Amino acid sequence: MNAPAPKNIPKPLFSYRPYWAKRFGTAPFLPMSRAEMDTLGWDSCDIILVNGDAYIDHPSFGIALVGRLLEAQGFRVGIISQPDWQSANAFKVLGKPNLYFGVSAGNMDSMVNRYTADKKIRSDDAYTPNAEPHKRPDRAVLVYSQRCREAYPDANIIIGGIEASLRRIAHYDYWSDKVRHSILPDSKADLLLFGNAERALVEVTHRLAKGEPIENIRDVRGTGYMVPHGWHPEDWTEVDSTTVDTPGAPLTQHPDPYAMEPAKTATPPVATATVKLDAQLTAALNAKSERQAQRKMERAKTVVRLPSYETVQGDDILYAHASRTFHLESNPGNARALVQAHGTGPGKRDVWLNPPPLPLSTPEMDGVYDLSYARAPHPAYGDAKIPAWEMIRFSVNIMRGCFGGCTFCSITEHEGRIIQSRSEESILKEIEEIRDKVPGFTGVISDIGGPTANMYRMACKDKKIESNCRLLSCVYPDICENLNTDHSALVGLYRKARAIPGVKKILIGSGLRYDLAVRSPEYVKELVTHHVGGYLKIAPEHTEQNVLSKMMKPGMGAYDKFKQMFEKFSKEAGKEQYLIPYFIAAHPGTTDEDMLNLAIWLKTNNFRLDQVQTFLPTPLALATAMYHTEKNPLKKVSETSEHVGAVRSGRQRRLHKAFLRYHDPENWPALRDALRAMGRVDLIGNGKKHLVPSFQPAGTGLGRSDAGGSRATGSRTGTGKRAGRVGQGQRFNVAMTQRTGEPPKRRK
Repeated sequence: MNAPAPKNIPKPLFSYRPYWAKRFGTAPFLPMSRAEMDTLGWDSCDIILVNGDAYIDHPSFGIALVGRLLEAQGFRVGIISQPDWQSANAFKVLGKPNLYFGVSAGNMDSMVNRYTADKKIRSDDAYTPNAEPHKRPDRAVLVYSQRCREAYPDANIIIGGIEASLRRIAHYDYWSDKVRHSILPDSKADLLLFGNAERALVEVTHRLAKGEPIENIRDVRGTGYMVPHGWHPEDWTEVDSTTVDTPGAPLTQHPDPYAMEPAKTATPPVATATVKLDAQLTAALNAKSERQAQRKMERAKTVVRLPSYETVQGDDILYAHASRTFHLESNPGNARALVQAHGTGPGKRDVWLNPPPLPLSTPEMDGVYDLSYARAPHPAYGDAKIPAWEMIRFSVNIMRGCFGGCTFCSITEHEGRIIQSRSEESILKEIEEIRDKVPGFTGVISDIGGPTANMYRMACKDKKIESNCRLLSCVYPDICENLNTDHSALVGLYRKARAIPGVKKILIGSGLRYDLAVRSPEYVKELVTHHVGGYLKIAPEHTEQNVLSKMMKPGMGAYDKFKQMFEKFSKEAGKEQYLIPYFIAAHPGTTDEDMLNLAIWLKTNNFRLDQVQTFLPTPLALATAMYHTEKNPLKKVSETSEHVGAVRSGRQRRLHKAFLRYHDPENWPALRDALRAMGRVDLIGNGKKHLVPSFQPAGTGLGRSDAGGSRATGSRTGTGKRAGRVGQGQRFNVAMTQRTGEPPKRRK
């Protein structure tokens, strides 16, 4: 088995010759039954997509986006949504696919969808008709893949989506409190597609359609597969990750492609010598360019071996090292392939991951979002209400990706750091389609955004620097000097969007990166004057630098500056508007004192949070590595390196959440106990300077007075959900899972 290096020059997404089934045309909805297939004149499906969400034919839902993209390539695509997984029968309803089953959990990780941060079963599911719970299994990708294999043992199975993407190497699993295998060996899938997989999906599908065996497809970016232990192409080099980034060494800094060592020869005083020196400098520059080109070619055929599953399962230092190495190899411009052994003895095999997919161009993004979506749930659901659809039906996704690098967020692991933006024309056209075609439109667009509201068209100022960068964030600890933070394109888009006839209001519901926004007073003024519906939600996440450094979030100085601008422009517009900040409880590295200081800040600023979020460790996130290993992969990792405390016990997690809701009488007994233990009885009393009162209202807390002491109980009202913290469009797709670890909740 051999394979060339993954290609760095992508084939345009819509340049493939359409498959012969293109003659069947565009389906009103992709079929979910044999009767619908018969109506379309199909005798079989080329691809069958299986997922855990209701089928809503809208680009904010991954199953629809992927299905319509494959349809545009000429393939017949069927949908099996939320099947009964108790047997294989539900996986046979459309017959055997000619090419493959495409399996995903849906827009959300199935474990995050089903469980709260406290590991309690959720009572509803926003992606299900009438929000009915329990319509998907735990670890849905594994279960669905097994049932597909049971239904048709010789069918090809390709897994993808957020759940598979975040489990592509050995990973800590919060729900079982152990390190699990990569999802590849457990699912027995033939191929894994990670990240935004349009480019890989289209190439793989066309190659399968031409008769190429799936086990021969080994050179596509954004794919993973199982290989015999020690296998690699003949002309490739394997390096051990501990030699590339030795545990205990600092993170590798990105090289400056324009940097050049000065010539050591003193500058001659005569013109002829100067000419000679110039020639030397030119020769040195050319030699360096040649060396860089050679190194890039060598990297393209280098695979980095991560510590094996069995090793990271029992060694926290090497788990943190593997996490750090994984994140360093995330830039498509310089990432190398990764390999990780699973198993022992004769059955030992390797998970092989090719470098991440190359981002889509703006014309490709336009092509994906301009496809023939019905923009409605499948008619099979009748009049059932699907909360996820109700929230995004009047929203528009304008970009994907995020270069923030927050450690608790998995957007980088899935979507990448490079921003992929749609054109202004495509976005405005979609708004007009919503106005003209979507029932119930009242003139209000609920959001034009993405994983982050204000990263539209932002990028590194130089492609060479971008392709060489190895940093994990473009905005931490400070905004990179090479980052273009110009908001003018976004301001222009907002103005054109709100000028469309029939559009009364354009709201911004996606999360705002306020440290970027303060760079553009014009943007903040436009936002505050025209696009805030009374409240604007932003996410400082914490006030204490100790915690913020573990999150890779900016300090409160940026928040204070944005708050001043927000209030100034609100006053100038004659509007009474408010900022609603969000915070995380129990993040790795957070102490009780940190949460107390945050609570004091909240009271000083007169914030009474309605609902709060407790940290939920999602697979592959850097903060999850901190939680599991109690080491900081952002710094040196060794036996004696920085210890990061993990808030594990239910009692302490409830206490940290209680500090965020200091005003709730249900939390007062626990807070009084904690304040006494911390020696801060000065904060217990009935004055303005006190955090909690000394009395306990009847019927609250433990249901009795606080006399004689009480045990910490935490809040019964803090559910971990964050009301309204749902950016629309693509943010609703995956970033609600990635960013907060929580499913969407309907705005009140």
